Amino acid sequence: MPMLQWTDSLVLGLPEMDATHHEFVDLLTHVVSAPDATLLPLWRELVAHTDAHFAREDRWMKTTGFSSTNCHTTQHQVVLQVMREGDKRGSAGELAVVRQMADELGTWFPMHAQAMDAALALHLRNVGYDPVSGQVTMPHALPTEVIHGCGGSTCSTDDAPAKEDAVSA
Repeated sequence: MPMLQWTDSLVLGLPEMDATHHEFVDLLTHVVSAPDATLLPLWRELVAHTDAHFAREDRWMKTTGFSSTNCHTTQHQVVLQVMREGDKRGSAGELAVVRQMADELGTWFPMHAQAMDAALALHLRNVGYDPVSGQVTMPHALPTEVIHGCGGSTCSTDDAPAKEDAVSA
């Protein structure tokens, strides 16, 4: 399986998000190529980074009415849960499980970034959200109702089914 590399196709035009995504790809690359002796410390660094990364995006969604209860946030929760399970399994000596998870993250991340994160980045630009200051420069563009689902044609506008689908996936 080819290793995930940072490319222009992952750039979403929101510098704060792009920098975090680039860091994620770099950390994942280190995990994928790590010898057994350093695999778990690097995995833990990736998990900590991903936790902060997802928390930041979830905060942006909540702040701007792009609901924190949508399927984007649910996907963040599920991925982090799986990554934490990888740490437990790796600590039990199952390094092959961690390596498989790292490979799967390399497949998952571009799709997540180019779909869910791209929609969030567009929303944030449309409302003039500054991720550094937390200020919205175009408050008139904020949604009048919380955005539910993930905004795509394949997502439910009802949060409950989206959560059930994500959990069963």
